[in-house]
Amino acid sequence: MSTAAEVAHNAAASRYEILIDGTIAGFAQYRMRGGSMVFTHTEVRGEFEGRGLGGTVVGAALDAARAAGLRVVPLCSFVAWYIEKNPAYRDLLDDDYRDLADAQD
Repeated sequence: MSTAAEVAHNAAASRYEILIDGTIAGFAQYRMRGGSMVFTHTEVRGEFEGRGLGGTVVGAALDAARAAGLRVVPLCSFVAWYIEKNPAYRDLLDDDYRDLADAQD
C-alpha cells in the first residue's frame, strides 16, 4: 500500500487538501478577499499527525498563491508559523499584514 501524499485544490470548498491513498488527511482552508488568499484554518486528522503533512499542504497552497500572483494573509496560526520558518514565502504577505508581522520581529 502506497503512502504517497497528494495535494489537491478543492476550489468548491475553498481549501487545499492533502490525500493519503485517496483519503483526506488534512487541509488548509482559505477565503478570497480581493487579490489576497486569506488562510483561516489548517487541520490534519489525528491518525495522520506527525508526518509533516500540514507543512506539505500549506507549502503547496503558498506555491499556488505565488503562481496565481496572489497575496497571502495568514490568519491561521499554523500558516503564520510556516511562513516565519520558511522566509522564502514572506514576500507573499499582504502589505498590511507584513507591516504587522514586521512589528512583531
